[in-house]
Amino acid sequence: MSQPSSSTTPSPRPSPSRVPDAVHRRRWAILGVLMLSLLIVVLDNSILNVAVKTIAAPAPAGIGATQSELEWAINSYTLVFAGLLFTSGLLGDRLGRKRVLLFGITVFGIGSALAAVSGSPAELIGYRAVMGFGAAFVMPATLAILMNVFERDEQPKAIGIWAGSVGLAIAIGPITGGVLLEHFWWGSIFLVNVPVVILALVLMMWLVPDSKDPKPGRIDVPGVLLSVVGLVLLVYGIIRGGELADFINGTVLAPLLAGLAVLVGFVLYERRSDHPAIDMAYFRKPAFSAAVAAIALVFFALMGVTFFSAFYLQSVRGYSALQAGLLILPLAVAQMIFAPRARLVVERFGAKAVCTAGMVAVAAGLAAFTFFDASTPVWVLEIVFFLQGAGMAHIMPPVTVSVMQTLPREKAGSGSAINNTFRQVGGALGVAVLGSVLSTTYRGEIEGHLTGLPPALRAAAGESIEATLGVAEKLGPSGESLVAPAYDAFLDAMHMTAIGSAAVALIGAVVVAVFLPGRAPTGGAGGDEGPEAAGGAGGPGGATAAGSASGAGGPAGSDGSDGDTARPSVPGPTAGTGESARR
Repeated sequence: MSQPSSSTTPSPRPSPSRVPDAVHRRRWAILGVLMLSLLIVVLDNSILNVAVKTIAAPAPAGIGATQSELEWAINSYTLVFAGLLFTSGLLGDRLGRKRVLLFGITVFGIGSALAAVSGSPAELIGYRAVMGFGAAFVMPATLAILMNVFERDEQPKAIGIWAGSVGLAIAIGPITGGVLLEHFWWGSIFLVNVPVVILALVLMMWLVPDSKDPKPGRIDVPGVLLSVVGLVLLVYGIIRGGELADFINGTVLAPLLAGLAVLVGFVLYERRSDHPAIDMAYFRKPAFSAAVAAIALVFFALMGVTFFSAFYLQSVRGYSALQAGLLILPLAVAQMIFAPRARLVVERFGAKAVCTAGMVAVAAGLAAFTFFDASTPVWVLEIVFFLQGAGMAHIMPPVTVSVMQTLPREKAGSGSAINNTFRQVGGALGVAVLGSVLSTTYRGEIEGHLTGLPPALRAAAGESIEATLGVAEKLGPSGESLVAPAYDAFLDAMHMTAIGSAAVALIGAVVVAVFLPGRAPTGGAGGDEGPEAAGGAGGPGGATAAGSASGAGGPAGSDGSDGDTARPSVPGPTAGTGESARR
């Protein structure tokens, strides 16, 4: 009896996995740890917003911070955070992402403990900057590690969950802050981070594997310095412009123009460098550039509306900080529901259609604010917040996948840094520009009602609705005539700002509709490594990532610290088919 010939009955060769088995088995636990560290970093930036009134109170209730000092307590975090994001991503690729993550979360915890016992506004501002320094090393590392513990076919799902946790943190920050302030002193909003940081550190050391670029080359010192200086100057100019509500002031234009000039110099230098910090060729790929532009635009629009919605809910509608936080909860719920499932919609309709629809939904939610007044039913607010959350859930995961899967896996830290830098700068710009529109419009509307006030009070009362209501309260019965005009002026200003926010979101819709890739072609052999295979990541990263990562015999640049022996690579397609090989 003849034996069957292997040449006539070929068996398919299973493509190799790039993730060691031990790491693969605990990948969801690792994601949970990454989400925990990300949660406290994002949450703490939103939790401070509900505590500003308490911190402004005289001791012992607060520390007597002025309005300017309160703004810098928030902005010092943002300035350091945004300025170092790109650098921290590069260091993660070079030194090891786990090491960078452990360093960042430790610094963040120390800064939190110090901020909790601040004795003066200056100390609080300084310790918030320390927190921002630590956070800058946490956020890029979480996404970079995620890309190195999940196979390509599972990355969109994992990124969806990761993005959902960001939305959750933004929404529960005000709720957590409200609960803490009702029962403890103001420093508790920072001290609560410390036990969470300790828990995260223990779990990270136990579960998270390390990875880095196996061939990082020489460090691009000039490029790193140019990126830090340029981003710090740009973000400082944006923040300063928002404070003054004037973007043509010399103290605003100088850092803005200097920052832009330095960043242009950074781009020109990187294009000519033989060891660039980031390959500028990626930005010539429409899918990559559209993705980072969409991230910036959606956060520009959304952070602006988050800024004025807090005043609307608390100052106009009279809700407490805790109640206002609870009212925004549908935004987080929608993101938690839809973000992890966005990949399924992308697989069916393509990234272009899904992200465009998401942008239109966000724009519709923002435009709805133009119809809100002091008596709009609460259920209408809840529907609008849910719509915004659903829109965000169908934007952030696909565009993040597009950015991360365009770059080779060993450059995951750089990709994560680019993703987060554009988001942070877009958000800061949104608060500054749309906050300026809100402030300028409000001042123009209320000035006619302040003519009877003493000159010293008139200037203060025109700054914001909170300032007007504060002056009215000081004046007693004679100040009651200012309350209704203040509400009307704020609503007019909010409507104008909402129109601007919606317009920016619509611009984002046009960008993704034109430049993001459409529905991925079907019928491939099990696991196309092409960028679109995972939900819209156009660009060069498909083949490059496959070749470099599989050549390393494990997660790109894995140092083997998890104790696994990497599998040898074999020729053939290396798309996210490691899962199939296991099955």
